Amino acid sequence: MELKVVRVEKPDEVNFILGMSHFIKTVEDVHEALVTAVPGIRFGLAFCESSGPALVRCTGTDEEMIELAKKNALAVGAGHSFFIFLAPGFYPINVLNAVKMVPEVCRIFCATANPVEVIVVQTEQGRAILGVVDGVSPKGVETEADVAHRKQFLRTIGYKL
Repeated sequence: MELKVVRVEKPDEVNFILGMSHFIKTVEDVHEALVTAVPGIRFGLAFCESSGPALVRCTGTDEEMIELAKKNALAVGAGHSFFIFLAPGFYPINVLNAVKMVPEVCRIFCATANPVEVIVVQTEQGRAILGVVDGVSPKGVETEADVAHRKQFLRTIGYKL
């Protein structure tokens, strides 16, 4: 077995969700969950089929996001993994519960706009995701000023009253 680190390639402002599922039906069901959760959402979805023809199955509403999803799904290459890339202005917080409620979805590894490295193991049979490195390590503990800034920021962007 061999460990690999695969860096997710994307523009800085693009959020994405990386998860695992268990069935080819995931492609259509996750698509439906996304467009139902946020009408007008722009996204790309790629799912790594793990049997039969073992293709990357794709869908979405935004060609650029579909291409990002395909590229990263192929680079990671882990069976039953999926990538959802959200066009700028769309965020995981608005769709994450809908995605998690899709019956085929088994796990979410991350939902972020941060730089991400995917830790992959390669065996004779194929690839698996062991985990992710999401962003950077903490630089310290927040101060009272940091707490005040966090609270104000959440209110400024409308996530708290």
